[in-house]
Amino acid sequence: MLSHPDRSLKLTGASNFRDLGGYVGAGGRGVRWRRLFRSDHLAGLTPDDERALQELGVVRAFDFRGVDERSAVPYDLKGMTQYSLPIEPTVVQRMKDLLESGHQITPADTVELMRQTYQAFVHDNAPRFGSLFQHLLENDAPLVFHCTAGKDRTGFAAALILLSLGVPRDIVMQDYLLTNELYRMPVPKSSHAPQEVLNVLWRVQEPFLNAALQAVDADYGGVDAYLVDELGVGTRERSRLEELYLAHP
Repeated sequence: MLSHPDRSLKLTGASNFRDLGGYVGAGGRGVRWRRLFRSDHLAGLTPDDERALQELGVVRAFDFRGVDERSAVPYDLKGMTQYSLPIEPTVVQRMKDLLESGHQITPADTVELMRQTYQAFVHDNAPRFGSLFQHLLENDAPLVFHCTAGKDRTGFAAALILLSLGVPRDIVMQDYLLTNELYRMPVPKSSHAPQEVLNVLWRVQEPFLNAALQAVDADYGGVDAYLVDELGVGTRERSRLEELYLAHP
C-alpha cells in the first residue's frame, strides 16, 4: 500500500501532498481513496497544481500553521474553503532562545525539542484536532489538512485520523515516515543552526510520533479514551467516520 502510485500526487508546488487512502482499517475495510489528503503548505501551488486539486474535488483546506506563518505565506485557491486551526510552531522559538543564550544546539537537543513539541500536541492543542474531527464528521467532501512542512502538526493529525478508523499503529507509523521520502527541505535563507540540526528539524523520526502516542497512552489509557475525552469522538462518531471514510463492504 505504501508504494501505491497514486498515494503521492507529485505536485510541483507541494512535495508532501499525499492521500491517506488504501490503508486497511476497522473490519478489514480500506480507507477510501481521494477523500483525505495531507500536505505541506499550499501557497506554492502552480496553476497546474490547482487544476489537479479541482479535478480531485478538494473543497476544504484545514491549516494548522500559526498566525504569523499563515499571514507571511497566504494562499487563496478557487473553490476551496479554508479553515484556520492555528498551532504555533514552538520548537522554532525554543531553538532561537537556546541560540541567543549561547547554547550550541546538537542533534540530540533537537530530537528532545521535537519530542516535547509532540507531547504538547496531545495536551495543549487538542481543541484544534478536535475541531478537525468535527469537520470530518460533517460530510465526506474531499479535504486536505496541512501545516508548513506537513510533517509534525499534520503528522499527528493524520495519525489520529487513521487510528480512529482502525488502522494499526505500525502502518500509521509507516505513513508518518513517508515524509522523509517525499518532503523537499527548504533552502535556508540564513541559519545559525548546523546542517545536522536542520536535518533533524526538517525530517521525522519514530521517537517524535511515539512521544505523542506514549503521552496519550500514559495520560488517557489509550487512543480510544483520548478521542472521547479530548476530541469528542465517541462510539457514535467513530461509526460515522467509518461510514464516511472506509470503503463499503
